[in-house]
Amino acid sequence: MNQPIASKYLRREFPAALLDDLKAALGAERVSVSAAVRLHHGHDESHFPDALPDAVVFPETTEEVAAVVKACARHKFPVIPYGTGTSLEGHILAIHGGVSLDVSRMNRVLAVHAEDLDAAVQAGVTRKALNAHIKETGLFFPIDPGADASIGGMAATRASGTAAVRYGTMKENVLSLTVVLADGRIVKTGRRTKKSAAGYDLTRLFVGSEGTLGVITEVTVKLYPQPEAMSAAVCCFPNMVAAANTVIQAIQMGVPVARCDFVDPLCVKAINQHSKTSFQEKPTVFFEFHGSAGSVKEQAETVQAIASENGAQEFQWATKPEDRSRLWQARHDAYFACLQLQPGSRIISTDVCVPISRLAECLAETEKDIAASGRMVPVLGHIGDGNFHLCIIVDPNDENDILVGEQMNHRLVERAIAMEGTCTGEHGIGCGKLEFMAAEHGDALDVMRTLKQAMDPHNIMNPGKIVAA
Repeated sequence: MNQPIASKYLRREFPAALLDDLKAALGAERVSVSAAVRLHHGHDESHFPDALPDAVVFPETTEEVAAVVKACARHKFPVIPYGTGTSLEGHILAIHGGVSLDVSRMNRVLAVHAEDLDAAVQAGVTRKALNAHIKETGLFFPIDPGADASIGGMAATRASGTAAVRYGTMKENVLSLTVVLADGRIVKTGRRTKKSAAGYDLTRLFVGSEGTLGVITEVTVKLYPQPEAMSAAVCCFPNMVAAANTVIQAIQMGVPVARCDFVDPLCVKAINQHSKTSFQEKPTVFFEFHGSAGSVKEQAETVQAIASENGAQEFQWATKPEDRSRLWQARHDAYFACLQLQPGSRIISTDVCVPISRLAECLAETEKDIAASGRMVPVLGHIGDGNFHLCIIVDPNDENDILVGEQMNHRLVERAIAMEGTCTGEHGIGCGKLEFMAAEHGDALDVMRTLKQAMDPHNIMNPGKIVAA
């Protein structure tokens, strides 16, 4: 178990009167200060040490969230939204102390407008639960970050994942939000229309704000018709650059690939051991194609021809739903599979994204850096949109090992920013990538601070994330 987070963060003292206020707002049974509950809400999937909240609350409605936030505002005490705890950058860590606001009981699908291709959900609804709920409508929600994350958490971190190359990220797929502000006010940021030119785009302001400007309680998302036909394939390549070039050329030709993910040989080895699969331990790309039977066949043939020109080996096809699910589940399990390469380890998960024209170059330079380090570093990513991850395996009890791993991440981020890329394509900033914000945004970071100070003058909304106080 990780030790408590480093003392460099100043924790605010938990006011006894606040506990009474929280119990008055929700009832004692939905307010917990037990060590076990606080521990569960004090760590995520990142390599950062635990940072436990002082209390955990379980609201069930937007109005109850507002009551909690108002109580915390009166005492100037931090509020940290909590969805499913699957974040990778310390988003839910109570580094300054605080109340963890668990939205898991806010799990109702509020409305499905099949004719308009949208649905409204409470923030605690997970992506799998939403898709199960709407299955009979012939529609689906495509954003798939791997983990069965909450829709509210996905909006808060501007998540994306394996299908973003075709369907976009949460930024493109959220129509409106209901948000509780730092003073407890409840606002709705937009309408259900597909477009609007009425005022500031507050929806986009809160999507990706990581709980630093308000607590997202309801989300209206776009839905899509389930494809008539789908096929998936696995294809091996002689090297990472050949794999990347195949994807880049396919996208530049306008092939509407639905999913497109890459894993390196070490990652394939980990997947085979964890998922009991038998993929060749070579640079590998997972493809998926959506559309009519004819268009899927045409897309697949085009990509297969491009891959062959780049030295690819024969495609392994999966057209049955159960085979496709098994294939993509193996890819989704890659993060946990990589952890098993060194039992007891944690992973520094990098998240750079570069313009696709620079992807092959960035991967090649990164591959050299990994080789020179002598470290065990699996590589995977959504290369269809220029986003890839290093799984830098570290010993959580070895400060020097963590430091060396973080230095590799620094070099990667510097490389990506020099190529007009970003330090994070989908994981978000949290407290983990805070130090890269100035290099990436320059003076725009001051504008973000101004927004934060105006909307949260007492810095109670998930403090220490995205912008420093």
